[in-house]
Amino acid sequence: MEEEVQLYLEDAREKMEKAISHLKDELLRVRAGKATPNILDGIVIDYYGVKSPLNQVSNINTPDARTIAIQPWEKAMIEPIEKAIMAANIGLTPANNGEIIRINIPALTEERRRSLVKQIKNMGENTKVSVRNTRRETNEELKKMQKEGLAEDLAKNAENEVQEMTDKYSKMVDDVVAAKEKDIMTV
Repeated sequence: MEEEVQLYLEDAREKMEKAISHLKDELLRVRAGKATPNILDGIVIDYYGVKSPLNQVSNINTPDARTIAIQPWEKAMIEPIEKAIMAANIGLTPANNGEIIRINIPALTEERRRSLVKQIKNMGENTKVSVRNTRRETNEELKKMQKEGLAEDLAKNAENEVQEMTDKYSKMVDDVVAAKEKDIMTV
């Protein structure tokens, strides 16, 4: 029984870790007024009939804080890459010189910054909901185990541990969101 409790606690910890990791990945895609190749994550190109991520058909770098440069490995891919960026609807317009596609990142307006902060706070809240759902599911399993003969003190200790985990990961969500908010609001 005790090993089973530990398995449930480990599973809960893993799920909460994944929720935080997912939040961090999502926040990387939120544009904070600085050029970062992560903005282009998720854009796929039709590369000779195969859907390929942009970073697998080109080099992507940031020559300065406001520019992303995309150098396709083949010149013939310039047009499909431009179309894919436009179709991704990320609010950025690519321009090319025949060899390199450049994307200028405009400075964010105050209104846009506030809207992005709302967006990331929603992402953070969704992550907290996920963490709390994991707590609820784990506690339900512990209650089932208690009915099946798990000692009450073991169940209570496990529930306390789940609560401590929930508090820890909720605070991590707050910290990650606060750091991104600071990043967005810094002009």
